[in-house]
Amino acid sequence: MSAEIFEVPPDVTIQLEADSQQSRVINLRSAGGFRFDVAFVGLGYVGLPTALAFHAARRQVLGFDVSSERLAAIEAGRVDLLDSDRERLHRALGEDDFTLTDDVGSLAEAQAVIIAVPTPVDEYQLPDLAILRSACASVVANAVQGQIIILTSTSYVGSTQEMLVAPLAARGFTIGEDIHVAFSPERIDPGNDRHAHEDVARVVGGATPGCARAAMAALGAYVVNLFPVSSTEVAEMTKLFENTFRAVNIALANELAQISRALKIDVAEVMTAAATKPFGFMAFMPGPGVGGHCIPCDPHYLLWQLRRKRLATPIIEQTMQSIASRPLRVVDRVIEVLSLAGRGINEARVLVLGVAYKPDVQDVRESPAVEIITGLRALGAIVDFHDPLVEVLRLPGGESMKSVADPRQCEADLVLVHTLHQCLDVSWLEDTPLILDTSYRLRELPQCFAL
Repeated sequence: MSAEIFEVPPDVTIQLEADSQQSRVINLRSAGGFRFDVAFVGLGYVGLPTALAFHAARRQVLGFDVSSERLAAIEAGRVDLLDSDRERLHRALGEDDFTLTDDVGSLAEAQAVIIAVPTPVDEYQLPDLAILRSACASVVANAVQGQIIILTSTSYVGSTQEMLVAPLAARGFTIGEDIHVAFSPERIDPGNDRHAHEDVARVVGGATPGCARAAMAALGAYVVNLFPVSSTEVAEMTKLFENTFRAVNIALANELAQISRALKIDVAEVMTAAATKPFGFMAFMPGPGVGGHCIPCDPHYLLWQLRRKRLATPIIEQTMQSIASRPLRVVDRVIEVLSLAGRGINEARVLVLGVAYKPDVQDVRESPAVEIITGLRALGAIVDFHDPLVEVLRLPGGESMKSVADPRQCEADLVLVHTLHQCLDVSWLEDTPLILDTSYRLRELPQCFAL
């Protein structure tokens, strides 16, 4: 299947052969004398896999990151990637058309520059824009005529205009003529190999129609489906809506889990039955909370922006409050389950099984496990964790915990099942006295309690 080909502005030299995904050729460098087809600003969970997808499409790729430690980890292969992306990395590191650098000045040598940096929230659930502002300022400072600049980091509506378009115009560029700016939100699901990067549609909103066409031509070097929208603001809102939609439905699933337990109904069975409906329903399973930098963070960028407009958003606000309180609900449930077994929480031994924020990744950003462990320890529990993908877990205040090598040796009063990786052996749980299953996947075990 080939990418749809869009007309591009005359100042951008494009040659496309669309007979197949493998045969498509795009030459963005010939007109401007650029050394690289594309540069990535930020080589994290989004930037690195996308850079590897471009390289696999035979692009000349520059990867820039401010962290020398991150660059060293990439060069050594010590990064959390899908097996397919790990193979791509192994091939890329041995070739001349894949370059890693911490020299920000090198960005001027790339025809297209894609910004893919984190956009977290702080302890007060307010957007922390420091990384994004710094990245955009660096790109603007090193921008040259003929470049295509694409922001892919999730942010508030208007961020592309404020952080890229306006400062580039202030430098004397004419947007849509001698430089092109667009927003195209990332759509990467870490740990999920069911959707190849090339197959996931990219929404593209340009600062001008010419900007959109140029950005689509650049992204079309690797992606199959491109969906243009009328502006950068529409593209920004699209990403915020996608993750707010997920947040609302996860909060609803968590609430349904509590209702089902009160009514002595298996919520997993309810979800499975409801999912047989082929229209008007989408299954979301409950859990111990949500982690990563999408669902726990992105809706807060929208809420923050709307507060300035005095616009009430009760559904989203209640959703985020519900999600934020979920880990503490897990702590309360641990106390209840132990109490049912005649055991108090003080000095009870609790083993947390899996601490990554989702299965099959090493990522612990915003993981509910951190707050759960902290809450249990504050009540006097003795807490260990076992996760074959996470060796060390850092807690608030700087303290670190190491994963126990053999969970069978812990002699836990209760095992709290948090994240079930595919590589995780759970056969030994049959001999465990108490289990609190927040994954809702072990309900066949008689000593297992639902959250």
